[in-house]
Amino acid sequence: MGLLVSQIRLMYLQQARLDLEYKIQLITQTKMGLSQSVSDLMQVGNDYDPESPTTKMLQQRQAKLKVLEQKLDQQMAAYQTRLKMIDTECESARAMLDKNIQSSFSYGR
Repeated sequence: MGLLVSQIRLMYLQQARLDLEYKIQLITQTKMGLSQSVSDLMQVGNDYDPESPTTKMLQQRQAKLKVLEQKLDQQMAAYQTRLKMIDTECESARAMLDKNIQSSFSYGR
C-alpha cells in the first residue's frame, strides 16, 4: 500500500509543479507585454507638451502599468517559493518511493 501511495503523491506533486511552471510562464509573458506597453506610452508621451492633459493621462496610465507589473512580480515570487517547496517535497516523495520499492521487492532479509 505504501508503494501505491508514494506513486500517487509523486504524480500529484509533479502535476502541481507543471501547473506552477505554466503560471510563471504566463506571468512572464504578461510582464513582457506590459513592458512593451510602458515603452510605447513613453515614446508617445514624448511627442506631447509636458503640461498637456494628454501627457498627464499617459503618465497616469504608465504609473498604473508599473503598479500592475509590481503585483505580477509579487505573484511570481510567491509561485517560485511554492515551486521550491514542491521540489523539496518531490525529493522526499522520491526517497520514500525508492524505500518502498526496495522494501517491497527485497526477499529473504
